[in-house]
Amino acid sequence: MTVLRLARSELKRMSGGLLPRLTILALTMVPLLYGAVYLYANWDPYGKLNQIDAALVVEDTGATSADGARLEAGRKVADSLVDGHVFNWQTVSDTAEADEGVSTGKYAFALKIPKDFSANLVSPGSFDAANRAMLNVTTNDANNYLLSTIVDKLTTAVHTTVATEVGEETANQLLTGFGTIHSQMLKASDGAGQLADGVASLHDGTVTLHQGTGDLKNGAADLYTGQLKLRDGAKSLSSGAGQLSAGLTQLEDKTAALPADTRTLADGAAKVAAGNAALNTKVQGLAGQLAASDQAAAQAQRSRVVASNSRLVAAGTITPAQADAILADFDENAAPPASAGPAAALKSAAGQIQQLSDGSAAVSAGAARLAGATPALSGAITQASTGADQLAGGAATLAAGQQSALDGAGKLSDGAQKLDEGAARLENGAATASDGAATLAAELAKGAGQVPNPNDAQKDSIAKVMADPVAVSNVSQAKAGSYGAGLAPFFLTLALWIGVFMLIQAMRPVTQRALASNAPAWKIAVGGWLPFLAVSAVQASLLTLVVDVGLGLNPAHPWLMWFLMLAAAMAFSAIIQGVVALLGSPGKLVVLILLVLQLVSSGGTFPWQTTPQPLHVVHQLLPMGYVVNGMRHLVYGADLTVIMPTMLGLFGYTLLGTALSTLAVRKHKYWTLKTLKPEIAV
Repeated sequence: MTVLRLARSELKRMSGGLLPRLTILALTMVPLLYGAVYLYANWDPYGKLNQIDAALVVEDTGATSADGARLEAGRKVADSLVDGHVFNWQTVSDTAEADEGVSTGKYAFALKIPKDFSANLVSPGSFDAANRAMLNVTTNDANNYLLSTIVDKLTTAVHTTVATEVGEETANQLLTGFGTIHSQMLKASDGAGQLADGVASLHDGTVTLHQGTGDLKNGAADLYTGQLKLRDGAKSLSSGAGQLSAGLTQLEDKTAALPADTRTLADGAAKVAAGNAALNTKVQGLAGQLAASDQAAAQAQRSRVVASNSRLVAAGTITPAQADAILADFDENAAPPASAGPAAALKSAAGQIQQLSDGSAAVSAGAARLAGATPALSGAITQASTGADQLAGGAATLAAGQQSALDGAGKLSDGAQKLDEGAARLENGAATASDGAATLAAELAKGAGQVPNPNDAQKDSIAKVMADPVAVSNVSQAKAGSYGAGLAPFFLTLALWIGVFMLIQAMRPVTQRALASNAPAWKIAVGGWLPFLAVSAVQASLLTLVVDVGLGLNPAHPWLMWFLMLAAAMAFSAIIQGVVALLGSPGKLVVLILLVLQLVSSGGTFPWQTTPQPLHVVHQLLPMGYVVNGMRHLVYGADLTVIMPTMLGLFGYTLLGTALSTLAVRKHKYWTLKTLKPEIAV
């Protein structure tokens, strides 16, 4: 019995009547029902989102920006959404109505634009009240779980668009501000240059000022020295004026009686002169008579002279020496010569008396003049005393004033010293300020050159970059044309496994007739597998044709894709036939478990690396993940180097399935009671 005869026998049995033929036809269509129909239903769901009703609530009242421009961002966003036709937007005026519609399922979700949306968008223009603009979205996973993910992408796109537009406007204003700063810095640079010139002039002035304060300091020192000498002189003047005043006061006191005494002296001198005249007359008339009495008269006369001189000396009018001279003169002239007689003596005495009378008259005249001048002398002494008192007071005042002037001169000298020191510091500070002003002017000019001053075209270009600084350049090495094309590798592979799994429900892995023959075990195993291979190859070819032509998958490598589908059908049929042949009815449960494990580990929807770690081992061991990966490369036009290892792997899985089937033939050649009557049959 050959392998082909065994395979033909099983196929002839399955096509021996109408119902078996319909069964084979139905089993051939199973992959189409699962793979093609599912892909057809989900080929382009994102292109039909406009059939989903969504509530749109616009409460934005608009706002006015800092430059006076009116912003109606909420209405603009709403209009762009409606014009985009991504969803079937239904404008709802009330938030509560929109939420109620989402809750009841009338609306899939609700997008609400609050009344402060525009106001918050322009708020970054004020540093005190910057707020983020909000878009409120209400979803309900009871309507559809994946819809929330789609809505998140939509709101993210709206957020990005609005943020880019607002950011571009803000960046444009910022760049305009840079231009303003540039021009103002140029003006500031000019002003700083003028300031530098002024400060340089100020420095020159401070140099002159310092020189002047130096001269002032020296002059103040000289003034202080002169005031010190003047004070000492004023003190000496005050002391001398005091002594003069005291002496004049004493002189005034001593000469207070001088006018009266001089008047008395004058009166006495006049009387003496009159008496001398009378005496002379009497002497001349009584010369003879008085001869005898000459001596007595002369003596009496001398006594009167002595008495008069004593009074004058006592009065201070004449001095004792003058009194002695008068008395001596009197004695000399009054004494008669010893040889003369009384008459001669009297006659001689009369001549002397005449002389005495003349002298007395002269004395009387001098005394009268002295008496007349003495009051003036006394007044002058009084005035001199008064002036001396005033001079002493003025000298004391002058001395006190000079002390104050000296103190002021000392303060002036100290102030001049401090002023000179301050002028020196001012000169140094002015020099530093001059250098700083020059540096400021230079740095402002340099800084103005570094501050950008873009023109309108540059501002627009830079604002766009600042508003959206990161641009993503997608270079797709292999790209699925639609959502259905993205799922096609997974569902085509899954449909092949399910198609072969359905074959095992109607076709026998190994016929009892073949087991009863003497054919080698491997021939029986291959003969039992070939019918599965033939039907699964038809399933794979039909599925490939329908998906490529009917759904428009348009794979990059259609023939290689068909060959990979045939290789997958070969491997899947070998594994499923071998497992069921070895284990019998429980093998079908094992095949189902393998199906479930491959569903979650093959990476058909999410990358297999995101699954739990134990499933990574399953992915490495079972074939479906390799088929899905190879299908993606062939459908999307990616690198083909993985195809050959995938083909070799599928050939290895085929050999593994054949080995299991051969082992099953060896096992089932020996019949037992369980063979004749199995415990369970599915």
